[in-house]
Amino acid sequence: MATRASSPGGVGSVTLVGAGPGDPDLLTVAAVKALAVADVVLFDHLVGDGILDLAPPTAERIGVGKRSGRHSLPQEAINTLMSQQALLGRRVVRLKGGDPMIFGRAGEEIDHLDALGIPVRVIPGITAALGCAASAGLSLTKRGVSRAVTFVTAHGRDGERFEPDWARLADPQGTLAIYMGREQARAVGAGLTGADLPADTPVLAVENGCRPDERRFWTTLGAMATDGVAAGKGPTLLLIGEALRSREAADSLAGAGAVMMAGE
Repeated sequence: MATRASSPGGVGSVTLVGAGPGDPDLLTVAAVKALAVADVVLFDHLVGDGILDLAPPTAERIGVGKRSGRHSLPQEAINTLMSQQALLGRRVVRLKGGDPMIFGRAGEEIDHLDALGIPVRVIPGITAALGCAASAGLSLTKRGVSRAVTFVTAHGRDGERFEPDWARLADPQGTLAIYMGREQARAVGAGLTGADLPADTPVLAVENGCRPDERRFWTTLGAMATDGVAAGKGPTLLLIGEALRSREAADSLAGAGAVMMAGE
């Protein structure tokens, strides 16, 4: 699509916008306003359907990848593309699934833009753990049960092995949110039970959270160590901890079974 005319001799700006977990209704007002005046939008594949439609028809839309921890463009290329567009005088929106500051490489992008003197602003978004918890109707903290929430990514840099400090993460009074956790589900289950977290600790796997095709799967740490999770190929978040037990029991009483479709 065509772009708006650039500002002669002027430097534009970059806004890092959190697109939330998928549902356009969960965007902030600030995010909608930023999209409405964008000249160019650099978006990840994890951005939910309908969100790009909030940018003007004249805005150029450029997909820069990111699916299950893999990028179609290297981070350095994304940084260069952002700064090139801004130096043409354009208002650039870098649209990221979830929140830019949580496993979104926002720090690297901010450092790059600061070094070039390009104005940059960050608009937070609802991160996947909070969106999925709300969709499932559960609280990640609970008085007397869970006093902390820990966010962990199951994907590191290219070639980096997934070897977290299981002893530190195996807190019986905390809740874990494991991002992009489907492929590492067995390792998570084995690591946490090996660090003495009880095998019957509830686990909720949420695939395509906050989207029309969201699916939820209940299991336990012990079962996950052996069988993984039954989720498909969509981005999958693992929620783990005793704070989930009352929600698991309620779903069981409702006859929801091991697999639930969103909205059912």
